Amino acid sequence: MSPAPESRAPRWSPWLPALLLLGAMLLRLGAAPLVDVDEGAFGEASREMLASGDWSRTTLNGEPRWDKPILIYWLQAGAMALLGRHEFALRLPSVLAAWGWVLATVMFARPRWGDAAALGAGAVLASGLGVALIGRAATADALLNLWLALAGLDLWRHLEAAPGSTAARQALRRTALWIGLGLLTKGPIALIVPGAAALVFIATHRSRVPAGTRLRGLLGDGTAWALMLAVALPWYALMLVQHGQAFVDGFLVRHNLSRYQGTLEGHGGSLGYYLLVLPLLMLPWTPLLVQLLRRARALWSEPLAGYLLGWAGFVILFFSLSGTKLPHYALYGLTPLALLAGRLLAAEAPGEALPGLLLRLQQALLVLLAPLLAGLSLLLQAQAGQVADPLYRALLAAPTPEPELLAAGALLAAGAAALCLTGARGRLGETARLSAAALCGLLWIHGQLTPWWSERLQGPVRDLARQARLQPGAPVAVQWGLHLPSFAFHLDREAPRRAPRPGELALVRADQLERLTGQAGLAPPMRLAERNGLVLVRMQMPVQADGAAPR
Repeated sequence: MSPAPESRAPRWSPWLPALLLLGAMLLRLGAAPLVDVDEGAFGEASREMLASGDWSRTTLNGEPRWDKPILIYWLQAGAMALLGRHEFALRLPSVLAAWGWVLATVMFARPRWGDAAALGAGAVLASGLGVALIGRAATADALLNLWLALAGLDLWRHLEAAPGSTAARQALRRTALWIGLGLLTKGPIALIVPGAAALVFIATHRSRVPAGTRLRGLLGDGTAWALMLAVALPWYALMLVQHGQAFVDGFLVRHNLSRYQGTLEGHGGSLGYYLLVLPLLMLPWTPLLVQLLRRARALWSEPLAGYLLGWAGFVILFFSLSGTKLPHYALYGLTPLALLAGRLLAAEAPGEALPGLLLRLQQALLVLLAPLLAGLSLLLQAQAGQVADPLYRALLAAPTPEPELLAAGALLAAGAAALCLTGARGRLGETARLSAAALCGLLWIHGQLTPWWSERLQGPVRDLARQARLQPGAPVAVQWGLHLPSFAFHLDREAPRRAPRPGELALVRADQLERLTGQAGLAPPMRLAERNGLVLVRMQMPVQADGAAPR
């Protein structure tokens, strides 16, 4: 199997759309408060690392946090050290990782399938709803997906190169580097996904794989193994030396084995969970997914397409069998689907190009996605009184600042998208106008939708933390009956989850305040501030037996 020719003369520069994409991803990056629980937990753990000066481990409210390895915390803490302690700095590593993820996908597709396919693949990946959200989240997932994409694509470069050649060795060693960085970002999944993609291809396409690039070729490069271990092993060894069984139980057992074997933190689902989630994550490009399924048998017979299908199929199957299910797990298989979808957009041959009906549906989704999301947002606000949870009922029912602006922004984005869907010449032109339409929707999502929702759900937490910081004497602040790590981040000090003591501040749900007051030995707390279902109180001295507070 020889590499695809890479001699096609480029007709466009990828850097202009790349810079436009980066601008869209950075748009109002710091406007939205951190979203709990995940962004709040990563942000507070990174803040505590920076405040303590201990860069070897992570804590959350002073307690060891074993959820993820160390790399994302280093990047987030480093960004805050350079730029300041705010949401923009925390999210910047994820944005740059997501941007690199898209660029890696484009640069892989371009020499193999041409300009139009490369642009289409980048647009599908960058503007899909799943990547649009996770690529701006202050969590480990965008960074992990960068390493997974780089590893999976370099593994194919190894498989397509001549066995034993310099190109094959270099590609395999780069793969080892990406896997090592992935192990330092999220753990064993960084090895499982690209390794399984290669093994599935070798097992199902044996006649197309030279003997020198089969399993023996993948596993026999000692330099590659040494490189991977040199990147990841030192931190793992340090944690074992410093924390021993606590690290093994917390990270390896609870957050890896137990997460797969059982339902962790209530995140369960049926075997068909990802068959429902994947089309939503690919919006507005779901029609391309339909066409990929229709052509799956024909694609499977092609070496590269078969490798990409095996990669995506393994991810869906592997996580469908997992006890814990979260939507973003499906993103680990989105890179190969975006590549195949981009090739569909560029296809001209009968039977390969997108059928007229699906093309019209694709255009309609690009135009209507923004107003549909705006309408759903306003509908949820209107139905807030029917939400069972008192806290979220209060958060959703609060007056919306300028709701017309939200709807107007959606209509503006839809109008811009409609202008992009005018006539074009050639597959590159058609792909470019669809990509421009998707960029319009992306600008609206980043510029208005996510800040609007984040402000509604998380603004009260941030505001009450700022109120707590203004209290004289910097009293201890705790969370009672809540798990909102962003409160500690905005407070700029730890806010443990426990019962409050006399003189301490406490963040409490408004509907739970009577329960807190009724605790034995506690006087009624003093209300300091209240925001949309959340209350900041100061605990009074305990009540004496005669009912009077002690002097």
